[in-house]
Amino acid sequence: MESKMEKRETWMKKREYFLAVAGNVVGLGNVWRFPYLCYKNGGGVFLFPYLIFAVLCGLPLFLLETVIGIGYSINVIQVYATIYILILAWALLYLISSFRGTLPWATCSNPWNTDRCVELTSANWTALHNGNLTANWTSGNLTKSSVSEFWERGVLSMSGGIDEIGTVKWELLLCLLACWVACYFCIWKGVRSTGKVVYVTAVFPYVMLVILLVRGLTLPGAWQGVVYYLYPEPSRLADLQVWMEAGTQVLFSYGVGAGTLTTLGSYNKFKNNCYRDSLWLCLLNSCTSFIAGFAVFSALGFMAQAQGIPINMVVDSGPGLAFIAFPQAAAMMPLPQLWAACFFIMLILLGLDTTFTGLETITSSVIDLFPETMRRPWRREILLLLLCSVCFILHILLTTQGGIYLFQLIDYYGASGACITCVSLVQCVAVGWVFGAERMCDAVEEMTGQRPWLLFKLCWCCFTPLICMVGFIGSFVDYQPLTFGNYVYPDWSYYLGWAIALSSIIVIPIWAIGKICLTKGSLRQRLLVLCHPDSDHVGPKTNKENLLSETEIIPMSAPLPGML
Repeated sequence: MESKMEKRETWMKKREYFLAVAGNVVGLGNVWRFPYLCYKNGGGVFLFPYLIFAVLCGLPLFLLETVIGIGYSINVIQVYATIYILILAWALLYLISSFRGTLPWATCSNPWNTDRCVELTSANWTALHNGNLTANWTSGNLTKSSVSEFWERGVLSMSGGIDEIGTVKWELLLCLLACWVACYFCIWKGVRSTGKVVYVTAVFPYVMLVILLVRGLTLPGAWQGVVYYLYPEPSRLADLQVWMEAGTQVLFSYGVGAGTLTTLGSYNKFKNNCYRDSLWLCLLNSCTSFIAGFAVFSALGFMAQAQGIPINMVVDSGPGLAFIAFPQAAAMMPLPQLWAACFFIMLILLGLDTTFTGLETITSSVIDLFPETMRRPWRREILLLLLCSVCFILHILLTTQGGIYLFQLIDYYGASGACITCVSLVQCVAVGWVFGAERMCDAVEEMTGQRPWLLFKLCWCCFTPLICMVGFIGSFVDYQPLTFGNYVYPDWSYYLGWAIALSSIIVIPIWAIGKICLTKGSLRQRLLVLCHPDSDHVGPKTNKENLLSETEIIPMSAPLPGML
């Protein structure tokens, strides 16, 4: 039986790990959400709280998750995060449409268009510039852009609300199936296949980003957009919301609390310098976000000048920014098919590696939980096939006319900032106070030959858990019920949303209570046993097994000694 078991894989080359993590953490949030938050929260002054949270929260948590184990709470979050593959399906549908002779979102001669539609023609832009159409278009009362109608009626076929599921959009369903098939074959052989795929999925988006950046900066009106992106408003630093959004952006863009960093790091060799890797990857992530802002806002400045309206009337956050604003900008440029194709190829590749690393997290957790059963020939491939098939069947609901409302609900509650902040908080408490920050520094030093800066120890013990606690409390104090444009969700959907949000958080106390009940001795003895390392794994010099915290309960064979 043992001879048939396969050993746990490791990365063939160091650069494969680096590219895999880079592809995982650099995604749509870096390219679109960060620039949007900059202009929304005071321009360049937003960089100040962002950098503070990056140093005190993002970097310490990034290194922490690279060297610890993974658990059920994070896996629940990852299950909800699989819905983001729908963004890839949208992008694929747009990419296919980009190869038509005339971009379908640039005209009003399509079956889905209404009498309110306004085409993207030079005559309309002249009228807009002269003020003849601006009021009607921007108010949305009399006219609607052809780009918006393609998104809302052509791609989504939106129904009246979440309780009106409607019919399946078959073109979108086929795109979703293609995306799931691609994700499956990207990781079906483990790191052997993933290590080769990331050469394309992680590198090519940067090529596309450079092309779009150069093109954007050469457009008329680009400088107007860059100034709007970076112009600081120091008074906004007094707004608590600015700090909250900066902290949330760091957690999302650095990929902490999602388990993917732990999964990818667990395939490294014991002596891999994860300390140095974390520093460079965090720097790469933040620099990508900053540079992407120039590509985004140069295009938005061009659009604002062409339409004769302020930039804040052009841009919007979320899916609308990626699937309305840029397609509209591409349609206004020479060779629109080329720029649209470049953008959506970049979008697909940015999301693809983030999606398949999330699937790898779930798959690896199950395999490491049952190694004798699952580390045999073809067990991994069958497990992954079942996982992808079940997720695809469940996601069929998202391709219906009411699917966008369900997508927004799961996005808002399932993988929300509150869930990730809670997991990050408990991780820091478990490592900083239970396992011990000093022992963690000893372990990192044994692996890498470098002792982490004192700042890391202070962050694991004090700064990071304090910031996460404030952020977790603030997410409830500043809670706003979910809306979608002018649509207000019914009451039952909010109850469902909170059930989704709590399903990942509640795993932590349930597991803790279960361990207390199953451990022998008095209550005090049980707590002492559960809050101290196993006697067989006392310190970093004894073995090379992985660290498990109260939130991280599935062994991942991560390269860190000691076990809670």
